[in-house]
Amino acid sequence: MNNKSPANSIFDGFKNNAMSKLGVTKLLSQSFSPNFGGGSSSKPGHAASADDVSAAASSHHHHGGSSSTASATEHLLHKDIAAVAQGGWNVTKSLMNVKADEDHDRCQSLIELNKEPPAVPSEKVGQINFGLEYDYQQNTLILRIIAAKDLPAMDLSGTSDPYVRVTLLPDKKHRLDTKVKRRTLNPRWNETLYFQGFTMQKLHNRTLHLHVFDYDRFSRDDSIGETYIELNNVDFTAKPVFWKDLTAPLKDKCGHLLTSLSYNPMTNNLTLGIIEARNLKAMDINGKSDPYVKVWLHVGDKKVEKRKSMVFKCNLNPIFDEKFEYTLPVEQLREAALEVMVMDFDNIGRNELIGKITISSNKNATGQLEAQHWKDMLSKPKQSVEYWHRLKPE
Repeated sequence: MNNKSPANSIFDGFKNNAMSKLGVTKLLSQSFSPNFGGGSSSKPGHAASADDVSAAASSHHHHGGSSSTASATEHLLHKDIAAVAQGGWNVTKSLMNVKADEDHDRCQSLIELNKEPPAVPSEKVGQINFGLEYDYQQNTLILRIIAAKDLPAMDLSGTSDPYVRVTLLPDKKHRLDTKVKRRTLNPRWNETLYFQGFTMQKLHNRTLHLHVFDYDRFSRDDSIGETYIELNNVDFTAKPVFWKDLTAPLKDKCGHLLTSLSYNPMTNNLTLGIIEARNLKAMDINGKSDPYVKVWLHVGDKKVEKRKSMVFKCNLNPIFDEKFEYTLPVEQLREAALEVMVMDFDNIGRNELIGKITISSNKNATGQLEAQHWKDMLSKPKQSVEYWHRLKPE
């Protein structure tokens, strides 16, 4: 049976180590607080120092003991280690707690690192279903607007009020609209529209343009998406029916911006991360832009604070990786908004707007996705919530 005390076990381990006992003594004197140790130190409660070792060696020699300084060192070291072992359990517990905290933080960091980044939004904004016929006797194009699906939400309620505007390009004067379908992302129209007085020869020089809008009673209707079909490629005798992808109009394609939001209610700290942008609209004659981001914090109707990012020269896919922090009391969250503008820097003229979004939970949000981003931030305090946003034109 092993009857060695913890101090003896530790001491034996040190004896077998290549480190000198004097070096170990110095290590002990530097590593533990004055509450540990004691023994032969000239000051009660302190670990033995090199000077103590020398003094002890002289004393030991004077009383006829071994003249070896190492023996005196061993004697003092044994006492110090015994004192350390006596209080060692408290140290061990503290170290275990620290390690547990470090492991938890490390796990959280690994979770953040391994988290799938949000995907860049597709250029597709839903699909539209329609059919085509031709009345040869009446020289009339018959267009049946059947339905649409997977339209984006344009209103803060999470829905849209879609209708379809149909034009035979390049003659924009021949334009017809369907009825508005309220509060739906998958509308069914089943409406038939007639374009009279178009011979087949005339139709072969026309392009059918279907443009889906979101109706707004108090402001300009928002564009949802559009599709084109060249009529000279259509076999009207087959009375074809199509499902076509809708894409954002070219003039509305400003690019996408990846942002993050976090809010700490304990410190009233709101953090906006401007991470990166993709496929920004080219604003310069060289087919590039010099983008930077300008952010205004609004509280109610007041502009409170402005921040700007660095400028990236000749870059349509900049990685900003910047964070802006604001102090915002909890009671102001309901009426706060972040207006985020991607600008094109110009050395000579005025800086131009590439596209913008407003992230908020109130009516100032520029879309349902922007409102949802704000709500997700509030539901996950102290966590960073990332969203890709489609930039809107002025």
